[in-house]
Amino acid sequence: MKFSIVARALATGLALMFAAAVAAQQTAAQQSFPSKPIRIIVPFSPGGTNDILARLLAPKLTESLGQQVIVDNRPGGNTVIASDALLKSAPDGHTLSLPGNSHVLTPYLTRTPLPFDVIKDFAPVASLARTGLFLVINPAVPASNLQEFIAYAKSKPGEINSAAPGGSLNQLATEVFNSLAGVKLQHIPYKGSGPAMADVVGGQAQLSFQTPASALGHLKSGRLKAIAITGDTPYVDPKVPTFAQAGLKGFDIILTFGLLAPGGTPKPVIERLNTEVAKILAMPDFKEKVAAQGLETFVSTPEQYAAHLKSESEKFARVVKAAGIRPE
Repeated sequence: MKFSIVARALATGLALMFAAAVAAQQTAAQQSFPSKPIRIIVPFSPGGTNDILARLLAPKLTESLGQQVIVDNRPGGNTVIASDALLKSAPDGHTLSLPGNSHVLTPYLTRTPLPFDVIKDFAPVASLARTGLFLVINPAVPASNLQEFIAYAKSKPGEINSAAPGGSLNQLATEVFNSLAGVKLQHIPYKGSGPAMADVVGGQAQLSFQTPASALGHLKSGRLKAIAITGDTPYVDPKVPTFAQAGLKGFDIILTFGLLAPGGTPKPVIERLNTEVAKILAMPDFKEKVAAQGLETFVSTPEQYAAHLKSESEKFARVVKAAGIRPE
């Protein structure tokens, strides 16, 4: 009996010592952070919304944290290359990624099992922004509105190419559109929105589902036409109807963007980053620059962002199953 009491007391003492050591370590991590430049990994090539948002955020974080924040593009592999690079980095807050909710879509679009768990192995830091997706077409496509485009696509099953970054919500939008509209667009994978858009402008592909940030320049120049946008808000250009307004209901795909850190990053570091990001999102000049890209700021705590990504993962599982999408 006495041995049992002593053993319990010893175990309790060790647990308290361990908790104190962890708390001291976390406090030290918070006090010393950041101690070197911070890297934001973007899983797509330059020119897309993830890249634009990262480059808007980087100078603001540099100013607020007192350390240089750099953007590192790691495209390819359905975002797996970037995620793998993040997880191979030290979990100290000095390496982050900005994948958006495409991060939790990747398992459903990739045939090969991933070398990590998109939920458990990452630490959500903060949400940043959200937006819908334009359906943009090359002006040579004989359609001026959504119904005309659907009729045209039905007349050429499998012959119309949709350019999109592989493993992205842009790709999912193509497959969901096929299911809702009863057409067969051919998905052509790219390493980012920039190259995808270049091929739609050049006529190598006929269309793409793209964020306003990626498409606006081409739309203003007349090199592309936008005929509808996902979600329930006609972002940026009220002349472009939502899919529901144009007669195709149920197309509610919304892109959200945020920062992730490697799992195991100290909570005080995550909280410091979240606090600084929230301050930046409230700055009028930053909000104005984000709005000019067709984005809406999206503020959350780390816990709220984690819950959002989990909810998105569950939603994508249902959408992929309902649309009969098979991993590539």
